[in-house]
Amino acid sequence: MDKLRNMEVFMAVVEDGSFAQAARRLDISAVMVGKHVQQLEAHLGARLLQRTTRRHSLTEVGRSFYEDSRQVFEQLRWAESAVERSRSAPQGLLRISAPTTLGNHVIAPLVADYQLANPLVRVDLQLSDSMADLVGENIDVAVRIGPVGGEGLVARPLQPYRMVIAAAPSYLRRRGHPRGVDDLARHDCLSYAVWQRRSEWILRGDGSGSVQWPEDARLRCNSGDGLRHAALRGLGLILQPEVLLAADMAAGRLVPVLQDCVPLPRPVHLVYLPDRRQLPKLAQFVDHMVRALGAA
Repeated sequence: MDKLRNMEVFMAVVEDGSFAQAARRLDISAVMVGKHVQQLEAHLGARLLQRTTRRHSLTEVGRSFYEDSRQVFEQLRWAESAVERSRSAPQGLLRISAPTTLGNHVIAPLVADYQLANPLVRVDLQLSDSMADLVGENIDVAVRIGPVGGEGLVARPLQPYRMVIAAAPSYLRRRGHPRGVDDLARHDCLSYAVWQRRSEWILRGDGSGSVQWPEDARLRCNSGDGLRHAALRGLGLILQPEVLLAADMAAGRLVPVLQDCVPLPRPVHLVYLPDRRQLPKLAQFVDHMVRALGAA
């Protein structure tokens, strides 16, 4: 029996809230997750999880064992990092988290360049618009858009995240150019369905205060790239990150409009835990990213 693997799976179940979510994180089946937990409980002679048909919860013994397991894995990671710090050449597994759009269009190509220069480093690049827990998910470094919270992290500033409003030339010939945010009510707007009021991008108005992107959109989609394809076909105006639309604007397939009304840029940071900064794989990755994207 692999005790450490069983403990790792058990911790994933607790942290992710379900066998299915833990299975996705660990890239194994939910049935295998259950077997690992059962083996651990049999070895310990105690029930760690109280199961029902719909959910599970920690027993008192399970809660205590989870906390002790976290300490064991923290000590294990520290021991591994001590070995890594003694090596001069970057090597080993580097776990990176980044937002989806910025990750696809900017971070992933830079990661590939980094790996070409450091062939002994393997990378696990996780793209998600949810905020990764660096400790709980064992992430080495994350790219975050927006203010950095007080988590005791080292934060290196990168180029700000900018938004643009654009449309295809065919749409603008048919419907005309909007001259101000008030004109949006008379245009077909394409809306990103994932935005919520707490994370909505606010437009700068023409002396009438700030306004939100119209809710009564002609098309709502939970994919920025899906909206981009619709805009390219001339369906309407799009508000999306500059990194997503830059190539289309440079080629003339999309035309920027209302450039004085776009939302204010948001800060972007590369964040990592202070005790990991001396790892060669991380130190060189941070230097690589700052050289490529460092804030002016």
